[in-house]
Amino acid sequence: MQQPFVRFEHVEKSYDGKQLVVRDLSLDIAQGEFLTLLGPSGSGKTTTLMMLAGFETATSGEIYLDGKPINRIAPEHRNIGMVFQSYALFPHMTVAENVGFPLSVRGITGEAAHSRVMAALDKVGLKGLESRRPAQMSGGQQQRVAVARALVFEPKLVLMDEPLSALDKQLREQLQYEIKRLHNELGITIVYVTHDQTEALAMSDRIAVFHQGRIQQIDIPTELYERPANAFVAQFIGENNTLSGKVSAVSGNTCQVTLADGTVITGQSVKTPTVGDATLVSIRPERVRLNPHSQGDDSQVAATVVDITYLGRYARLRLKACGLGDFIVTLPNDGRDLALANGSAVNLGWSAVDCRVLDSE
Repeated sequence: MQQPFVRFEHVEKSYDGKQLVVRDLSLDIAQGEFLTLLGPSGSGKTTTLMMLAGFETATSGEIYLDGKPINRIAPEHRNIGMVFQSYALFPHMTVAENVGFPLSVRGITGEAAHSRVMAALDKVGLKGLESRRPAQMSGGQQQRVAVARALVFEPKLVLMDEPLSALDKQLREQLQYEIKRLHNELGITIVYVTHDQTEALAMSDRIAVFHQGRIQQIDIPTELYERPANAFVAQFIGENNTLSGKVSAVSGNTCQVTLADGTVITGQSVKTPTVGDATLVSIRPERVRLNPHSQGDDSQVAATVVDITYLGRYARLRLKACGLGDFIVTLPNDGRDLALANGSAVNLGWSAVDCRVLDSE
């Protein structure tokens, strides 16, 4: 079995000696992997990244890089590239000087440094702008400079701390593609921190979902979205309808859940439940069919339209259903008029494989 390139072994972090910000973290990252640490503010994802970078010290446990313990190695000696949200460029330096700074501190100067700087700028699409200063560049260009600076000394590991959060949507999506392209071309290992679930799904080989200092689930994007391990992951990754009820029947990994309003629905359980267990049920809005013609749907319920929002590529319906006043259904725009109005009575249907019965925690 191949040794992990990065390993966290029972790592914990406390700032005050009482409350743990990161709890018993054990995590392996493969060489060449793009791993995203995803979670809400205060979940421990950024602290985890900062411990790997060396800017924070683990309270207990050990971090390994390429098989070697690094807890007591200074950040500048870890040979790790770093891209910050704030760009962290030197305003008095040119683009070339900013990108070349990591080389100068490593004693690489002259033509050797110049050729590396030009190559790094070419990789991020900034060739020809090497004489500008940061104030003369857009936010997207400045972040490209920061990426070039992180790559110029050819590290095997690059850490990125919410690098695109200050950019507008179109530019953010463009740079997501550029960063992923560089990852594929260069074969480097990237550990990326974000609170943006769409960004994580679009860029990552694997995603580790953090909550209250622990990894709730770590998996490839499709598994996280389609098969969340618990209610927190289901609610944090993508929009979903969450229903409360009790398990009323179990057959293998399929079970029936009776909701508070008496509605009985069928879903697939993450863990084998027991009849009578309180549970939460997750149904993605795009997996719900409106006025289904097929009798093959495992669950069918009556609903009333509360509100319809047109969003171009799809319509977003808010309905009263299953005891909720804000049950959401999204319908793709196929060019046909929905012929619905607020107050319309409709039926909803879905398959059991699209309905996840989850742990309530």
